[in-house]
Amino acid sequence: MERLRLTTVQSTLHWENISDNLKMFEKKLLPLAGTTDLVILPEMFTTGFSMRATQLAEDMNGHTMEWLITNAETIHAAIAGSFIVVENGSYYNRLVFVFPDGSYQFYDKRHLFTLAEEHLTFTAGSELLIVEWKGWRICPLICYDLRFPVWSRNTDSYDLLVYTANWPDRRRQAWKALLAARAVENQSYVAGVNRVGSDGTGLSYAGDTSVIDFAGNVLYRVTDAEGIFTIDLSYKDQMAFRNKLQFLADRDVFEIKK
Repeated sequence: MERLRLTTVQSTLHWENISDNLKMFEKKLLPLAGTTDLVILPEMFTTGFSMRATQLAEDMNGHTMEWLITNAETIHAAIAGSFIVVENGSYYNRLVFVFPDGSYQFYDKRHLFTLAEEHLTFTAGSELLIVEWKGWRICPLICYDLRFPVWSRNTDSYDLLVYTANWPDRRRQAWKALLAARAVENQSYVAGVNRVGSDGTGLSYAGDTSVIDFAGNVLYRVTDAEGIFTIDLSYKDQMAFRNKLQFLADRDVFEIKK
């Protein structure tokens, strides 16, 4: 459990075209077989950040889930990313964390982006998810969740905080600043995976996919271009830092109302 090989995939997206996006990402993922433990894809990686849930939503037995399960097995790694899901008549921006054996866990986006009226289409989640993988405890969140430090607070002793996003370039400074803040205040590795290009609404994305360590140091950042990067994260180094500077022991105790 000492090290975790983490891969971030920063990519353009085909607007509202599930089939083309799955074909594109499969080409990007296949060369990763045997080289990584966890692959993170952007938010709504099959469609872009679309509010046309009625036309684009899939259930948990649909093509995207089949694709995730098949590719996780093929590359011998876990894959995480969000897509539009319909369940019991409600729509969710759902991040699914799929293991190589075909099992999975999921997280429904808690903070819906009211500026884009996401809350008028989607139902907010109420449960935080902590995934255990390769001896690491991983907390996956989605885009707008980044602005809410209480929801991201390291009260469950996670080792890696992940944000998968469609974060426009007009607010890129906030993206970079908040990722660093979440790393420092939680003494945790943070991975923020964004997209590039433009979407069907005219928004452009600069990427700035980043991996930041427990002290707030940027280990790498990818700007304004597609890029697939793999990095080894050290559990030992993170624990040594936490033991030396025991700030988490002084964190506030609180409950979040559901």
